[in-house]
Amino acid sequence: MHGQIINQIKVVLVGTTHPGNIGAAARAMKTMGLQRLELVNPKSFPDEEATALAAGADDVLDKAVIHRELREAVRDCVQVFGTSARQRNISWPVLTPAQAARQVAGFYNASAQIAIVFGRESSGLTNEELELCSNMISIPSNPSFSSLNLAASVQIICYEIYKELREDANGVADIKMNVPLVTTAELERLYEHLEECMMDIGFYNPEKPRLLMRRLRCLFNRAQLDQNEYNILRGILAAAQQAARAEKG
Repeated sequence: MHGQIINQIKVVLVGTTHPGNIGAAARAMKTMGLQRLELVNPKSFPDEEATALAAGADDVLDKAVIHRELREAVRDCVQVFGTSARQRNISWPVLTPAQAARQVAGFYNASAQIAIVFGRESSGLTNEELELCSNMISIPSNPSFSSLNLAASVQIICYEIYKELREDANGVADIKMNVPLVTTAELERLYEHLEECMMDIGFYNPEKPRLLMRRLRCLFNRAQLDQNEYNILRGILAAAQQAARAEKG
């Protein structure tokens, strides 16, 4: 089992309404070896119901980190997997839990931080929150009754990660990439720069945005940029802005 890898994976619960679900999710995590729980704006935490349903996973709850918004929780991550069963206007890359687990192992490097994000019990993740995600995980289920309890979803995905890392103990998960991957915070700076550049060259009208920026976010989230690629793109954008501004005088 890859102890170092497992310690670089965080489970992030967004806007959890029922504290019992937090405790049950912590229990599900601990049974699969995951310890890092982060909460975004939970309705009630700490809470006795969370502790009761953790059933021995109190240490996971005690170390839980609370954030005001998802952006804070994933800013240091190179991969962010969102979970959702809803259909969206923009198609995010959709993976099964097993496919996502293979990516978790395959993209590992010495500094990688990875987040698995679970949305609100009633409404899941917003489109704005999904824009922070590299991929979307969807758990196959009965189409006529596809509603899964939050803790059950956490259990299924954590199990697939545990199984993948355990079975691949001498394989791809040991590969170290020489060039660091780009974090979510750096991607946000790229998107700000890209939007600014497109306005400078007359390609983008923020008053009629349509879905352009959302589509571009999906594109670059899917690309899994490293630092070299990121620096090249920022350089191209800066050069395009300089040329556009010079032309305008």
